Amino acid sequence: MRNVDLFVGVGSIGNEPNWQDQGAHPAQYNNYWESYAFGELNTSAQIRREVLSRLLPKLKIGDRCSLSEKFLVVQGTLRTYNIHLGSGNILMEPNSQYLCIVPDRHKSTAESIFLPFEGDTTLSVILSKALLLAEDSKIQDPTILSQIKRK
Repeated sequence: MRNVDLFVGVGSIGNEPNWQDQGAHPAQYNNYWESYAFGELNTSAQIRREVLSRLLPKLKIGDRCSLSEKFLVVQGTLRTYNIHLGSGNILMEPNSQYLCIVPDRHKSTAESIFLPFEGDTTLSVILSKALLLAEDSKIQDPTILSQIKRK
């Protein structure tokens, strides 16, 4: 069942905000994407929140992070970021602007290290985004920077 859940989660249009073929009822899918990307937390996301509450104080960036009901809130130098605990999607303050950061899915797993949350790829994506955004003044990627600096 875990494999089926993983397949459905990865295959969902909720993972793709720029989905092109929206069929005959695009507004219906926009609402679905919005609820998937930033809606209520499912059980996995609630467990993720609990893990983060224990893990954050031990991290170098722990003093720049806090947890709200549905988000990991990261205080960067340039902006404040809300990373959704269910989807890993990011909203930037002050105007809840969407920030698109796509994980590199082509990296080799040969360099992997064991993490206490192995198997929860969304949690590792959330943590990697938090580590990046906590030091947003050091980001050099022009695509990410252009989104952050756009007000």
